Amino acid sequence: MSVMLAGGGTAGHIEPALALADALRRADQRIAITCLGTERGLETRLIPNRGYDLALIPAVPLPRSLTPRLLSVPGRLAEAVRAAGAALDQCGADVLVGFGGYVATPAYLAAKWHGVPIVVHEANSRPGLANRLGARLTTNVFTGQPVTKLAHATCIGIPIRRELAGLDRLALSDKARAGFGLRPDLPVLLVTGGSQGARSLNQAVLAAAGWLREAAVQVLHIVGPRSGIDVGPPAPDAPYVTVPYVDRMDLAYAAADFALVRGGAMTCAELTAVGLPAVYVPLPHGNGEQRLNAVPIERVGGGIIVADADLSPAWIRDTLLPVLLDPELVAAMSEAAASIGRRDADQRLAAEVLRVMAGPRRRTAGRRTAGRRP
Repeated sequence: MSVMLAGGGTAGHIEPALALADALRRADQRIAITCLGTERGLETRLIPNRGYDLALIPAVPLPRSLTPRLLSVPGRLAEAVRAAGAALDQCGADVLVGFGGYVATPAYLAAKWHGVPIVVHEANSRPGLANRLGARLTTNVFTGQPVTKLAHATCIGIPIRRELAGLDRLALSDKARAGFGLRPDLPVLLVTGGSQGARSLNQAVLAAAGWLREAAVQVLHIVGPRSGIDVGPPAPDAPYVTVPYVDRMDLAYAAADFALVRGGAMTCAELTAVGLPAVYVPLPHGNGEQRLNAVPIERVGGGIIVADADLSPAWIRDTLLPVLLDPELVAAMSEAAASIGRRDADQRLAAEVLRVMAGPRRRTAGRRTAGRRP
């Protein structure tokens, strides 16, 4: 049995794919798993580090506006489809699972051309172009959000790592705090803008550091590897710990009482799964999907949404600090966040992939078309 996963580009596409890969490997060690990506994405680091094979195809990002670059898209897309088809044949894939992004578009087209069954997973509230295409090519469509509109879609949640899905924050709290140099007796605010950091979050929290320290609130601030922010020793009274990157996010979540984050689908899924309340600051550009991802959490009382333009040191002092200093409110928000968290999406999606693999095989017909050009 062989599975190909197409989810390159950003961590939001790669991490659900890797969580599914882990779940498939737990279900049956004999399953061969190959991930599809390009040289331009984070997959070149994340996927090999997790022990999975990576096949590379040319990147074909689509222009967001009418520009002369559109004229080069058909030829480049055809090249990428051929490369994806060759990768499908080389690994003998019995199913392709796509998670969106520019890797998924040629993968879906190649799988359809080669007769490989397709499974689509869309994490965001608003599906991207690739998954809108993929949903037209299969009935095996799954989403992370109940409001996502895709043909044939069933909402199952977003696959996350097992160490997060099974995390007991309270049991691990003291150990996690000690590992980051934090005290066990003071509240902790976790700040992270994702794998690359977020300038507006970094600037606002750093400028509010004095007020946070005066209020005896500790900060674990993941500034991002390219932020240029110096990582210095924490203050002894109410530590403000800055780190460029954290590989063990389960420990970061366990150390925290509250978080200040963006609104990526993966972030929302992880925080609700572990029951960590948060302030969500959606990206101010794009199609508004990050705000939509966080709306259900705010609606049940598990988080607060603030616009990027409204996040300021004064907002942190006047709005966030009173929340952080109210343990009963923080506990209630934690329960509310956990009430809509999904911890089993990886297992559910793995079961669906195995079901598709056990169905009628079309791979023989697909191999007869190998080498044909779309």
